Amino acid sequence: MDGIKGTDYSGDMIGFLVKKTFFDLWDNLFRIALINLGFIASTAIPLFVPQLLESVPALSLAVLGIGIVWCLIYLAMAAFSLTAVSDCGSFEFRDFLTRVKPACLAGLGMAGGVCLLMLVMLAIRFYVSMISLTGLLLAATVFWLTAVGVLSFQFFLPVCARLNRTVFKIIGKCFLIFFDNPLFCIFSFLSCVIILGLSVFTALLFPGPAGVLLYLDEALRLRLLKYDWLEANPGSNRRRIPWDALLAEERERVGRRSLKNLIFPWKD
Repeated sequence: MDGIKGTDYSGDMIGFLVKKTFFDLWDNLFRIALINLGFIASTAIPLFVPQLLESVPALSLAVLGIGIVWCLIYLAMAAFSLTAVSDCGSFEFRDFLTRVKPACLAGLGMAGGVCLLMLVMLAIRFYVSMISLTGLLLAATVFWLTAVGVLSFQFFLPVCARLNRTVFKIIGKCFLIFFDNPLFCIFSFLSCVIILGLSVFTALLFPGPAGVLLYLDEALRLRLLKYDWLEANPGSNRRRIPWDALLAEERERVGRRSLKNLIFPWKD
C-alpha cells in the first residue's frame, strides 16, 4: 500500500465532505428550511408555554420537560430522514412522520445526555467555588472529560439513524469514532459551530439545525467508508487510507457544478 496517496486525515476527503454537504443542502433548500421551521415552532413549547402556566408550577415544569424532549425527538426524526439526502436521494414529508417511533428512543437518549451535561455544569461550578487547588483540578478534569463526551456525542443521532443499535451500543460507537478519529471529530464540531453561526443571518432557517444534522450524517457516512475498507483489507495501515479510491464513486455521483448550474439547474 506504499504507493497509495492520502492519509487518514486527507484534505481531499475533508474538501469533498464540505462540497457534498453544500450541494445536498442547496438541492434540498426548501426541505431543509421547512424542517428548520418545524423545529423553531417546536421550541415555542418549552420557551413560551411554561410562562403561561406560571400559576401552576408543577404543570409549567412538566410542559417544559415535555417540550424539550419533543424538540429532541423532532431532531431525531430529522436525522433519520436526512440520511436519504446523504445517500444522494431525497425524502417526502410523509416519510418524515413515519420516523416518530424510531426517533423516540433516540430523542430520549439525547434528553438523558442533556440532563447529564447540566449536572456536569453544576459539578464544575461547585468545584470552582471551592477556591482550592483540589477544586480547580477536579473542575479541569470534569471539563476535559465533558469535552471528550461532547465531541463524541455529536454523532449520536447520525449513528442512531445509520447503524440502528441500542442506546448503550450507540454511545459506545460514538466514543470509538472519537478515539479513532479525534482530529476529524474536532473539525466536525467546529464546522457545526460555523454552520450554526452562519444560520443566525437566516433566522436559523438555512442551514440551521437540519444543516448541522445533514453535515454530521455526511461526515459519518464518508468516515464509515474507511471502516468498510479496513474490514475488507485486514492488516492494512490505518493511517494510510486510500481516500482517492474510496471517494471515486462518490465524486462521480456528485459531479461538478458551476455557479450557473447551481443558480439555473434547468439550463444544465
